Amino acid sequence: MNRITIKTLQQDADMLNYMTSNNGEPYSKDDNGGYLANIGNYHISKAYGGYALHQIANANGGIRDVLNRGHMPARELHGLILAYVRGLNYAFLTRAHNKQRNVA
Repeated sequence: MNRITIKTLQQDADMLNYMTSNNGEPYSKDDNGGYLANIGNYHISKAYGGYALHQIANANGGIRDVLNRGHMPARELHGLILAYVRGLNYAFLTRAHNKQRNVA
């Protein structure tokens, strides 16, 4: 069994950002040197000895716990993110299939 590291989890978050066409960084600099939250960005939070998948939810940088589970061991989070990715893939494929068939 391979070790699940923070690098593995960050790659999972990068994959989600790519799939959903979100910016890969939680914040960007504006013209005045301030920071702007990139709404929709997925990133890994580390606290309490565990990890969580967070998503930027508003322009002020507020976040949501995507899996609604709090912080957990890396291996558990990795498995849940992969399940989330499979769900997104299924939704994307279903949407594409329905577009081809002209179904709402």
